[in-house]
Amino acid sequence: MRKFFLTLLTCTLLCGLSLGAAKSKIRIFVAGDSTAQTYSEENSIQRGWGQRLQLFFDEDKVEVVNRSIGARSSGTFISEGRWDGIMRDIQPGDFVIVQFGHNDTSPNMARYVAPDAYKANFAKFANDARAKGATPIFCTSIAMRTWKNGELVVERPHFAEYIQYVRDVAAELNVILIDMHKETLDLIRSLGDEGSKELYYHVKVGDHPSIQADKQDDTHLREKGAMAYAKIIADNIRSQKIKPLNKCLKKVKYKKK
Repeated sequence: MRKFFLTLLTCTLLCGLSLGAAKSKIRIFVAGDSTAQTYSEENSIQRGWGQRLQLFFDEDKVEVVNRSIGARSSGTFISEGRWDGIMRDIQPGDFVIVQFGHNDTSPNMARYVAPDAYKANFAKFANDARAKGATPIFCTSIAMRTWKNGELVVERPHFAEYIQYVRDVAAELNVILIDMHKETLDLIRSLGDEGSKELYYHVKVGDHPSIQADKQDDTHLREKGAMAYAKIIADNIRSQKIKPLNKCLKKVKYKKK
């Protein structure tokens, strides 16, 4: 009789743990730079796409954990222990979205990462996440809004090459790829030079108390850009049928113009 009750208690506990696990949220970690990071809602009108990604998911099923931080390359994100921090927290069934490239190609040598090291870093991101039972997703870097003579161009030296490196590593290691660079270029082109300014950090004195001078920044985002680019992520999760995340998406009203 005692053995029967012990067995019954064990089964009850195991069932309880199983039900608890089933109710737990899937977490999406975001590892990226200033184009993805979270900014103060009160003290700034700058936004990152990672800051708005949660809005596209059922919050009872998915939690977005944005660890992106400005001025970081794939190399400094690793060397500062930020990637290790994600790996300490990530659990089986979680996802991690990785986007680096703007600072890796920077002329600032403290941030710069050479091509071979850049590719090795992305391989590390994939292998480390998988070793934890998590799913890596690579994103190519969002486009810099550079218009010349009516054409949208990629002006920074070697930036296009680094975009391709991410595609190559994703193909080699069979990692899910969201080609943000291509899709953001397409969106910018569809809006045109003037229309696409609303996506980026084009600001004037008076727009917000924190703004002390007019600024035209074609790399960083405002609210409309953060929403538009987070929507690209969500749309890809749906179109690529990235399970089970594709079942946790919700419709968000959004207007391009």
